[in-house]
Amino acid sequence: MTAAPVLDPQRTALVLVDLMDRVVALPLEPRTGTDVLAAAEELAAAFRSAGALVVLVRVERPSVAEQPPGSGLVAGLVRDGDIEVVKRTIGAFQGTDLDERLRGRGITTLVFGGIATNLGVESTARAAADLGYDLVFVEDAMAALTAAEHEASVRLDFPRLGTVVTAAQARLAIG
Repeated sequence: MTAAPVLDPQRTALVLVDLMDRVVALPLEPRTGTDVLAAAEELAAAFRSAGALVVLVRVERPSVAEQPPGSGLVAGLVRDGDIEVVKRTIGAFQGTDLDERLRGRGITTLVFGGIATNLGVESTARAAADLGYDLVFVEDAMAALTAAEHEASVRLDFPRLGTVVTAAQARLAIG
């Protein structure tokens, strides 16, 4: 991990991916979903306090009459002023208005956390990189189905797309 860049709260958004009850409850590594959720909640509080935007992404299965139990965001996660995005693919940009909503607010930097590191987080981040956003990845605010999948994203892929930091570094960078 490297030093966190200085984050301008007016141009930065925290993007938290798939923090839904049924996803947080999965057996995850290298940390539990509960640990990821706690880190994400602390990040969200710091970002909101600094005046930065918080984006909460959740997935819905397409073409089904009813979503599985636990498909909503964890209770209490969304606050006034946050953006909630419902995706129907692995990443949060395809088929949503996320890019337009971010650009409309002047956002140029995205800070990522969520589940799963190598799926929803990485897919959303790759699209964001293609769209020209600056990216920051909060390693200890993410988990995957296996430690190897998490590590491959964090150690190999994310450093090529942006900066990998800890939650403590991200909180200091936005404050």
